[in-house]
Amino acid sequence: MGTHQEDAKVFKALCDPKRLAILEQLRSGEKCACVLQEPMDLTQSGLSYHMKILCDSGIVASRQEGKWTHYRLSGSGGARALERLRAILTPNTEQESSGSSCGR
Repeated sequence: MGTHQEDAKVFKALCDPKRLAILEQLRSGEKCACVLQEPMDLTQSGLSYHMKILCDSGIVASRQEGKWTHYRLSGSGGARALERLRAILTPNTEQESSGSSCGR
């Protein structure tokens, strides 16, 4: 999978208010799906949808314990997301000086 597709997964995970609220809850540590579901006023399927996007992005990791899934922030996934955002937003001065300008 290309870098842009991977980046899009990360940014998709961050562009929803409910997913941002879930990430905020996970800042204090691992949480069971049942704990995340209650304050979010989400159905089980609604939470599952959001958690799939967060896990697919690599920002959140999960583990099964019996019938429950437990979620936590992924340190490596978060670091990778920050690295990609920094790379995307850092001007590449070599490319700017050698590239063509619009309107010239």
